Amino acid sequence: MPPPGAPAHTPLLERARAIDAAELADIPWLVALQREERERAVADLRAVQVQPGELLCRVGRPATFWFGVIDGLLKMSSDTVMGVPITFTGVPPGGWFGEGTCIKREVYRYNIQALRKSRVAGLSLATFHWLLDRSIPFNRFVMQQLNERLGQFIGAREIDRMNDPDARVARSLAALFHPLLYPGVGTLLRITQQELGYLVGLSRQRVNEALNALQELGLIRIEYGGLRVLDLEALRQHVHRG
Repeated sequence: MPPPGAPAHTPLLERARAIDAAELADIPWLVALQREERERAVADLRAVQVQPGELLCRVGRPATFWFGVIDGLLKMSSDTVMGVPITFTGVPPGGWFGEGTCIKREVYRYNIQALRKSRVAGLSLATFHWLLDRSIPFNRFVMQQLNERLGQFIGAREIDRMNDPDARVARSLAALFHPLLYPGVGTLLRITQQELGYLVGLSRQRVNEALNALQELGLIRIEYGGLRVLDLEALRQHVHRG
């Protein structure tokens, strides 16, 4: 079941503002840049508030920014030729995404939608390519992103072929707690069972059953307003076993 559609809003670009110091401190790739590179990136970066149900990226639209989540939760999805929605992954705080589309200067092949009110940072395509052309640390960060996300998507395909709802919930949780792709999450993810249901494609009630089963195994702890992972490696192994 998809989240509610977004009401009409002023276009995102018109709502964007300069990014502030606190937000800059949470951007992992900035610290490795040389002074000139960092100054250009900081001057270029913009932040915008995305409302629940609002699309940040849309299938068929050309990429103009490289995006990262400051706060909130996004969903990456697409539709099959039969019109059936497929969710690839959720994007929690600290996650940067779309580098493959930006590198190839292509149009988006997926939608990015806010599941809740979210703050998102954007680096223009021009500055993204400028950094690629001159910064080895930036290239390493982007390469790591591509490599880790490829592994994540391969794992997601394997689990999507299974009919075990508990395994699907475990896979989604393990992906959301990925320490390299989503360093802003830590061990506690602020997410509701309804939001997790949107990502996994299950009802809130079935997600609740799966979470309780994972909690009984000692892999997670259900806390007020979120989920805490107690053993990430064991959660990943549970995914592999199905």
